[in-house]
Amino acid sequence: MQATEVTKGIEKRKRVLILGGGFAGAYAAKHLEKKLSAVPDVEVMLVAQENFLLFTPMLHEVAGSDVAVTDIVQPLRKMLRHTHILIGKINAIDLTRKQVSVLHGNSPHAHDLTYDHLVLAIGAVTNFYRTPGLEDHALTMKTFGDAILLRNRVIDALETADNEPNAIDRKAVLTLVVAGGGLAGVETVGAVNDLLQEAMKFYPNLTENMRRVVLVHAGEVILPELSATLGHYARKKLVERGVEVRLKTKVTGYDGKEVILNDGTTIPTRMVIWTAGVTPSPLLSTLPCTRLGGRVLTNGCLQVPGWPGVWALGDCAIVPDPLNPGKFYPPTAQHATREAAVVAANIMSALRGNAPRPFKFKILGLLATIGRRAGVAEIFGFRFSGFVAWWLWRTIYLSKLPGLQKKVRVAFDWTLDIIFSKDIVQLPTLRSSSMSESEESSILDDKRKLA
Repeated sequence: MQATEVTKGIEKRKRVLILGGGFAGAYAAKHLEKKLSAVPDVEVMLVAQENFLLFTPMLHEVAGSDVAVTDIVQPLRKMLRHTHILIGKINAIDLTRKQVSVLHGNSPHAHDLTYDHLVLAIGAVTNFYRTPGLEDHALTMKTFGDAILLRNRVIDALETADNEPNAIDRKAVLTLVVAGGGLAGVETVGAVNDLLQEAMKFYPNLTENMRRVVLVHAGEVILPELSATLGHYARKKLVERGVEVRLKTKVTGYDGKEVILNDGTTIPTRMVIWTAGVTPSPLLSTLPCTRLGGRVLTNGCLQVPGWPGVWALGDCAIVPDPLNPGKFYPPTAQHATREAAVVAANIMSALRGNAPRPFKFKILGLLATIGRRAGVAEIFGFRFSGFVAWWLWRTIYLSKLPGLQKKVRVAFDWTLDIIFSKDIVQLPTLRSSSMSESEESSILDDKRKLA
């Protein structure tokens, strides 16, 4: 199918092409749908690698078996009823020709999509900083698949260890190292530690002292996004729950059996989770526009200077903060969703020949869970910790979760979580065993058995 076939009958319509189905891209499309509902000559098209919006703040809840697997994803086609959605991989972006090449499914050729306005919202990818062995052996916590894989690996570790006669090997199997003490790392280590601790009672050959969970952080205080006070509190809580927290420490190598730290320490482990770095999508390096740290530089209105009709937002963009001259907005979900509203309004203004408005936003706060019934939060300058922060985290993020159906399902999951233990069912992703033989030989075999 060629690009002309995809858009047959609507060639004369203007097109707003959005690249990326995360918070930035999906919400930009959602706002544009509302604004363009009475404008029939403009089409909104969104290109994404998955057919869902992942609610990343709850990613660790899937890994820790706190919610059902699909409850933190919203199908894009349910969320965006009037957007042309194409699921595929972006092959190339040509700003000069105003054209994007997309590989779709198993199709042997690319779709060439033209645009009048282009929205870059392609996010970021995990960066291992060329640390030996990590790319081959470490797990990550960036995507929906990452969370499912981690959940499976944790449960598999319990199954393996319960039948492992060698004490040294059993200890290595039940040792888990999380690299990175930011929001993602702390929430991941808290959730997985809870899963290990709670699930162990179902494995008769395992005891609490066999479990080892280590959090490695390069800084002096974990959760550097929040205040030092909350970072110290989070560390204390994690230690109370059996997590080793190693500060001013980095992972320098991992061979799948031992992780090496920069102080020379080695830890035997079969599971390292890397949350210590991200980098903008490699696709951005091919663009002829200005970049800082790999991210596309925009002006205050989220336009890409020198390229009319091109906009950038979210993790792939670096946006100047007018409230803090010389500084830029952090790449967070709450910034991405607000940037999406401004991009939609500015594209609408551009279509009408009006001037765009600048993006201005002051962060509302940050929250993190640190394990069962505990959390930390900083909202409007006020700090909370313990149960109150955990309750705020669940209340606020439940309200932000897209779709009423998903809100109800997650609320139900959390209610059951109070009553019942965590689900420890592995989620198989491999095809079932099979064989191929002629029908005649099968009948002959049956006759021989009956004879």
